[in-house]
Amino acid sequence: MHAMQYRITLPADYDMKIIRHRIESRGHLLDEFPGLGLKAYLIRERDTDESPVNQYAPFYLWNTGRGMNSFLWGPGFQGIIDDFGRPEVEHWTGLAFEPGPAAATVPRAATRRAEPIAPGDDPAAVIDRALTAVREYAATPGVHSATLAVDPRHWELLHFTLWEHTAPAAAGDRYQVLHLSAPEPTAIETGRQW
Repeated sequence: MHAMQYRITLPADYDMKIIRHRIESRGHLLDEFPGLGLKAYLIRERDTDESPVNQYAPFYLWNTGRGMNSFLWGPGFQGIIDDFGRPEVEHWTGLAFEPGPAAATVPRAATRRAEPIAPGDDPAAVIDRALTAVREYAATPGVHSATLAVDPRHWELLHFTLWEHTAPAAAGDRYQVLHLSAPEPTAIETGRQW
């Protein structure tokens, strides 16, 4: 499993109806994309859910590197480049994916929290504790799914959670989910990824 996200921060006075229309008219295009476990079409709106910015920030879980590469080097990502310029694409190695009690619903909210692994910490021990925590967290009422991933270049854990309705403020940066493409949700390996 590969996790991927690009966050496009937009001007403070940007009309977010443009992004909403983009998702409404194009979101379905990845509903059957090979190699894609899921794509959550995320936005943040300034002064909503304590967001300081307007942002379009899709989040992906790829089942295969081939699927991710097909998207990045194909017409899908080229549309982003054409409309917004080439954003920095963050990516992480998947550590765990856990369906929650609301896994059968369509999520409407998401949270993202990055956690650095301190230079003096044993990465394996930190990851082991985080794996235990994500399993417990996934059992929270309202959780659609919880993902744990790591960026070993920057030594950072990523906690990403999809929520049935509203995400708690303490869970991290909050996003609205405007569409979920999930062509291969059952192919996302659950639990620990090694």
